[in-house]
Amino acid sequence: MSKLYIVPTPIGNLEDMTFRAIRVLKEVDLILAEDTRTSGKLMKHFDIATPMQSHHMHNEHKTIDRLIQRIQSGENIALISDAGTPAISDPGFLLTRACVMHKIDVECLPGATAFVPALVNSGLPNDKFVFEGFLPVKKGRQTRLKFLAEEMRTIIFYESPHKLVKTLGSFVEYFGEDRLISVSRELSKLHEETIRGTTKEVLMHFETKPPKGEIVVIVDGKKK
Repeated sequence: MSKLYIVPTPIGNLEDMTFRAIRVLKEVDLILAEDTRTSGKLMKHFDIATPMQSHHMHNEHKTIDRLIQRIQSGENIALISDAGTPAISDPGFLLTRACVMHKIDVECLPGATAFVPALVNSGLPNDKFVFEGFLPVKKGRQTRLKFLAEEMRTIIFYESPHKLVKTLGSFVEYFGEDRLISVSRELSKLHEETIRGTTKEVLMHFETKPPKGEIVVIVDGKKK
């Protein structure tokens, strides 16, 4: 029976690609890629010649019906993002939901996801946590931060390097300057780094050393 495969790809180090992921990408009829140019390098490295099609946040609404038809007609399709697991702060949810609604099998392979190693190596409680992803850029940002200031579970954020200092400043303002946090960047890559401390200490660090690369921020929950 044909199905949709959700296939994680490395967040940096290509050795994190699984044997199963390579096999699936070689065997399917089509690979949906967030950016075919970025994924093309990965395909070349692992000698994967399967046809690719662009599937991203700007076109996924328009292509879903056609993709559902192709799977129903007998094709197996794999979905990948630029890095990590699709649908985690990346395209993938809409197509997955459509497949479920049409009773099409969906198989998600285990693999790389940036927030898991960042959470584990933070040293902060990880028995209960909430994944927040990216904060609203403008509208709703203040309201969201006020709400999260009361959250008692560990909170996980994604952030871009050029917005990190501003976001850390907001954390000092809304969470307090003594709340413990951990900032991981370039996970699995050559210059991987994790900075831990209070919101104030970590803010001061990145004010003097502007960050580069993909960033995951782990924030300790509010204490009783």
